[in-house]
Amino acid sequence: MGLLHFFKSYPKNDNLEWLGVDMHSHLLPAIDDGSPDVATSVNYIKQLAELGLSKFICTPHIFNEVYPNSKKTIQPALLQTQQEVKNQNINVEIFAAAEYMMDVDFLEILKNEEILTLPNNYILIEMSYAAKNNNIEQYIFDLSIKGYKPILAHPERYKYYHANLKQYKRFKDMGCLLQVNALSVTGYYGKDVKDVALTLIKQNLIDLVGTDTHHQKHLDALSDYTRKGKFYELLGKCDMQNKSLFM
Repeated sequence: MGLLHFFKSYPKNDNLEWLGVDMHSHLLPAIDDGSPDVATSVNYIKQLAELGLSKFICTPHIFNEVYPNSKKTIQPALLQTQQEVKNQNINVEIFAAAEYMMDVDFLEILKNEEILTLPNNYILIEMSYAAKNNNIEQYIFDLSIKGYKPILAHPERYKYYHANLKQYKRFKDMGCLLQVNALSVTGYYGKDVKDVALTLIKQNLIDLVGTDTHHQKHLDALSDYTRKGKFYELLGKCDMQNKSLFM
């Protein structure tokens, strides 16, 4: 049975109310490669709310070589955004966690700094797109031992795993949840990423969906595919845990 046949019978739904919570985005202003200022942040949030999302857990990068963020940089950006959302009477909830790069610097962060988690001690982690991290399983183990619950961001985008689907299952066996980017299933990041994303979904390996919104091009593509019912068709009946874990 082909992937198209597997998904095509789902009904059309032209909003994201079924998802409810965006647990991966770069909507906080001027601290990473996402929104450049508060006005833009609120504009992005408003557009996403119009698509049916009602809760946002913003996850700015923490990657010391490029984005050396911490609670000291993230909390003020969050408060600014929350205040402006309130001023504009946009009826959504805004929170902040972080997206942690798994590299040698993270060990120092884990040892010396307050970890910014999603609710219930979930932590969003990522790897380099360019090169495989041979220590990733040790990082996941270390996090678990300390009581954190790792979520691997956009596993479909790590092309060095595309020929090794067993690695994705290994992550799951270790207790690591997997989060797909909504736009991955559209081909936005390329056909190979789309194919792997759909395969992981079909094999019930994906637990969560994030928009990973950085800029207006992402929002335009998200709006287009949402209004056409494509995201519900591909993801809406796949038992995603955004609401059950974070609403």
